Amino acid sequence: MSLINTEVKPFKAQAFKAGQFIEVTDADLKGKWSVVFFYPADFTFVCPTELEDLADNYAAFQKLGVEIYSVSTDTHFAHKAWHDTSDAVKKINYTMVGDPTGAISRNFEVMIEEAGLADRGTFVIDPAGKIQIVEINAGGIGRDASELLRKVKAAQYVAAHPGEVCPAKWKEGEKTLAPSLDLVGKI
Repeated sequence: MSLINTEVKPFKAQAFKAGQFIEVTDADLKGKWSVVFFYPADFTFVCPTELEDLADNYAAFQKLGVEIYSVSTDTHFAHKAWHDTSDAVKKINYTMVGDPTGAISRNFEVMIEEAGLADRGTFVIDPAGKIQIVEINAGGIGRDASELLRKVKAAQYVAAHPGEVCPAKWKEGEKTLAPSLDLVGKI
């Protein structure tokens, strides 16, 4: 079953953000757009490049009213240690959620049970707490924050403009489509 348009399941977790430990729950994802960005583990290889890319683009996400939550099956303590020792991870100002029991990873169906790690899963959640975008990459394939930003803009556009859809490669300000009988077979 697809997670698209399903509500985020309840969770509560410890996280590291801005030099402090905080609690994060599913309620924190409601009332604004959110990105939940799962990655396999701290102190690895592809993961810090992705998290740094998100950090470099964090201001652009915030400008759109989007909060980012990175999640791995590490603890919030490991997130702090990684943040304190890695130049790439030091750039992070968004919330780094610890999921050592794998409960959140299971809720989003990205848990690799035999490894105790999460897949590279990206979820865009609307202000109602419903999942609008799901993307899962194989472990060796890093993601691109600028492409995620484009998708978030498209999701926000579609939510704000009922009856319109964004075609492939749509960018903010470009023409959209209004599905109708008149368009059938003409695209």
